[in-house]
Amino acid sequence: MTRVAAAKVLGFRVRRHRLARRAPAGSLLEVTRELCGVHAQIAASAELALWARVEGLRRDEVREALEQERSLVKTWAMRGTLHLLTAEDLPLYVAVLGPRWDDPGGAWLRGFGVTKEQYDAILENVPRALGARPQTREQLADKLAELAGPAIRERMLGGWGSLLKPSARRGDLCFGPNRGRNVTFVRPDRWLRLRGLPRMDQEEARREVVRRFLAAYGPATADDLGRWLGIRVGLKRMLQALEDELVEVEIAGGPAWLLAADLGALKAASTPKSVRLLPAFDPYVVGFRPRQLLVDAAHEARIFRPQAWFSPVLLVDGRAAGTWERERRGSRLEVRIEPFGRLSAAMRRAIAQEADRLGAFLDAPAELQVAA
Repeated sequence: MTRVAAAKVLGFRVRRHRLARRAPAGSLLEVTRELCGVHAQIAASAELALWARVEGLRRDEVREALEQERSLVKTWAMRGTLHLLTAEDLPLYVAVLGPRWDDPGGAWLRGFGVTKEQYDAILENVPRALGARPQTREQLADKLAELAGPAIRERMLGGWGSLLKPSARRGDLCFGPNRGRNVTFVRPDRWLRLRGLPRMDQEEARREVVRRFLAAYGPATADDLGRWLGIRVGLKRMLQALEDELVEVEIAGGPAWLLAADLGALKAASTPKSVRLLPAFDPYVVGFRPRQLLVDAAHEARIFRPQAWFSPVLLVDGRAAGTWERERRGSRLEVRIEPFGRLSAAMRRAIAQEADRLGAFLDAPAELQVAA
């Protein structure tokens, strides 16, 4: 088994996440695909995650891709959380995530206060209720009540999103453009102007998702894959289905898997030299395992916070060197850095450059503050 130094792992992942050098302008879809989707629990964070990776990204570019070009899709995906996926890749993730929601189990149903009959009625009628015209949650709940009975309406409005997630991961629902402060939903195949959402073979889809995950987040274990997907069972079988394409390496004292085709790139990877201001819920941070390679144990809790909250991270040479936050003050953008240790003069200059980039992206000159 090949033993791989931490610096090699960092160098490999930083490059695969386009954090060593930004991808060329116009690479929005390519980068989204390479990252296996972009975490979008906070819309602004998704935009900033792509800004950190794509040269010259315009602030409106993500919205245009979602609403006008419809080349991006916002939906509930891995771990039951909101993601931006390329429209082309939606069938791939549906094939992997959707089938397990045919029967969520009694505990899940009891937790959300619905019977199996009500659950089945929701799954059956969501694609009937939705089309290409965006509907608010209230409008969708009213339509479902007409199709499946009035009790469904109360359940749909009683808890945010929970009963819609299975439909999303089955490919029957995704987000449309916001209507004021209200989110809207559409039926993906009609929103994307397709004749039905293409269906992929589940086993081949699983193999492809594992390939993409390892290409971006490898080397990784079955547990790493499961935490990223939000799936607890069948993980070893998913890796075994690709055993002819994988190699086992040792990182941080334990075994992990990598695409054999990437072994040369991993061995050749050098210590990355870059500074980035990563937003809350950035894919690099969310999917990073083992965490001790990213951040010292003394500072881990400042990044990985309660209720599955991931702080914005100052990334220096692939490792977390602090946290940061931003705030509009009049026409200016205040960027405050809380470093984990001493920052060299060169680091401060690089951070200032990134802050200026951020200000240009958000149309507000940046004012940098670094805590002592």
